[in-house]
Amino acid sequence: MRVSRILFFVLIIAFFSSIAALAESGKFGFVNSLRIRTEYKEFADAQEKFDKDVAMWQAELDSMNGEVDSLESELEKQSLLLSEERRREKENIMKDKKLKYKQYSTEILGPGGKIERRNAELVKPIYDKIMLVLEKIGRGGNYTFIFDSVGGNIAYADKKLDLTDRVLEELNKLENR
Repeated sequence: MRVSRILFFVLIIAFFSSIAALAESGKFGFVNSLRIRTEYKEFADAQEKFDKDVAMWQAELDSMNGEVDSLESELEKQSLLLSEERRREKENIMKDKKLKYKQYSTEILGPGGKIERRNAELVKPIYDKIMLVLEKIGRGGNYTFIFDSVGGNIAYADKKLDLTDRVLEELNKLENR
C-alpha cells in the first residue's frame, strides 16, 4: 500500500512539473467563439440562410400536420354518418398522411436529417477559415495553445491573451479579398 502511495505522489509531482514546464516553454491565448459567431458577418449570413431553410421545412411540416388534424376532426365528426367502407377509406387516408408526416419529420429533424446536413454545409467552410486563421496566429505568435473561453474551460485569463479581435480581423481580411 505504501508503494502505491509513493507512486501516486510521484505521478502527481511529474504531472504538475510537466504542466509548469509547458507553461514556461510556450505562449497561451484564447478566443471567444461566441463573439466570433456573432460578429463575423459570414456567420450571420449563414445563420440567416439556415433560418430561412428551417422556416420553410417547418411550414411544410405544419401544413402536413394540419392536414392530419383536419382529417382526424372530419372523421370524428362524420364517423356515425359514414358507411363502414367509407370510414375505413378515410382512416386509411389519415394513416397514410400520418406516416408521410412522420417520415418527412424524420427526414428533416432526425439524426443526419436535412437540418443537420444544411447546418454542416453552411458552417463547415466558416470553421475551416477560422481554423486556418487560428493556425496562422498560433504559428506566427509562437503560441503553444489557443483555447476557446466559451466552453467554460478557462476559469481566468488575462485579457491580453484574448486573440478574438485578431481572429476577427484576419477573417475579415479573407472576406475582403
